[in-house]
Amino acid sequence: MLLQTMSAPVYEKLRQAVETGKWLDGAPLTEEQRSTCLQAVMVYQAKVLKPDEHMTIGANGEIVHKSRALLQQELKQELAQQSFDNQTIARFKQDDI
Repeated sequence: MLLQTMSAPVYEKLRQAVETGKWLDGAPLTEEQRSTCLQAVMVYQAKVLKPDEHMTIGANGEIVHKSRALLQQELKQELAQQSFDNQTIARFKQDDI
């Protein structure tokens, strides 16, 4: 399947092509190319990236809406982690010492 062989740089190029309507060399996408690229981008986002945005496409192809409470909880966890990371001077593994 295409998704198994698609790398992050290829995904970024396809995403940019869909957003701009042009390939990197400036050649315009046909409607068929744009549709195919958009499908590939959406599948990659759903299966590989698993975005944390409010509205996304789930792995099953369905639109996923996160509740406000869930978004607030995720934000609190992210802020707590950032606060912890800012207090850390250095981390070493046992093998590093």
